[in-house]
Amino acid sequence: MKNSFGDSIIITLFGESHGEMIGAVVDGLCPGIEIDDGFIAKKLSQRKAAGSLSTKRREKDEYRIVSGVFNGKTTGTPLCILIENGDTKSSDYEKTVGLLRPSHADYTAECKYHGFQDFRGGGHFSGRITAPLVAAGAIALKMLEKKGVVIATHIKRMGDITDRDFGEVSADAEVLSNDSFPVLNGEAKEKMISLINEAAQKGDSVGGVLESVVHGVPCGVGEPWFDTVEGCLSHILFSIPAIKGVEFGAGFGFANMKGSQANDAFAVRDGKVTTLTNNNGGINGGITNGEDIVFRCAVKPTPSIFKQQDTVDLNTMENAKLSIKGRHDPAVIHRARAVVDSVTALCLADLLAQRFGTDYFTE
Repeated sequence: MKNSFGDSIIITLFGESHGEMIGAVVDGLCPGIEIDDGFIAKKLSQRKAAGSLSTKRREKDEYRIVSGVFNGKTTGTPLCILIENGDTKSSDYEKTVGLLRPSHADYTAECKYHGFQDFRGGGHFSGRITAPLVAAGAIALKMLEKKGVVIATHIKRMGDITDRDFGEVSADAEVLSNDSFPVLNGEAKEKMISLINEAAQKGDSVGGVLESVVHGVPCGVGEPWFDTVEGCLSHILFSIPAIKGVEFGAGFGFANMKGSQANDAFAVRDGKVTTLTNNNGGINGGITNGEDIVFRCAVKPTPSIFKQQDTVDLNTMENAKLSIKGRHDPAVIHRARAVVDSVTALCLADLLAQRFGTDYFTE
């Protein structure tokens, strides 16, 4: 049983959706990192449910750092973040105990934890646990920012609606950082919002594709085999409950290319080696090449829908029908943006610490 990620900078998650508190412990942070409470709160607000596009569960997400920080800076000892759960309605789940929710972790949790798991709101498997992950990731994002690394994520596609490509990364990152629905093209944004509202009115849900770019990571980070940059990022990205696919650079598009089209030719620009294209997404041989890291994540439709579904009742071991009640998101993709940014920052901070040492972030 493992709830931790990282080698030099390690994050451990704990808590359940309807438990008293959820939280994270971050170990390996060097001393002297400034904690920006305003920035942490801002990133949590991007993940927070709001309006008709999200669940009616409204949590304050007021966090407390109870160790590892003194006088506003890290001490170098384990940093612990706590977030209280408040707006819970456990009765919604007690009514359907034993009825397996399709595409949730109910059955696999039963197999692994033998019925001792907290089933309310999905328990430890809930997207609620991404709140402390975002709080910890906000610290990593600020660490990276001070080293010139910028991370930005937008909704690239939802159904047949497509957002524009990234332009100048820093400018687009600034726009996205101030938008609760991260889409760069205004017309595409309105169409996506309409699609979500339409699905919600029908008791259904939608997914989509998030595209991320990381600018400013130096070349030479990562390992050639089992700890490739793609491998480490995929590991933590797939830990986000809704992510079911990850591709880097041209990704599956490589299948339709010839080598002459796929290869990123090299050139010297301003005295530095660069590539003329970036089909490989800033990574060669598992190691960063200094170009932007580019990847996309497939976000599945929220599995909690209000349409009747076929299932199994574990209490009787018979086939059954399930109509889910309660408060659920018609889409989580816009909220998942903050989670993707956070886990990307945590992963890259760990890789950079392995390459240059943990004191790299205060040098």
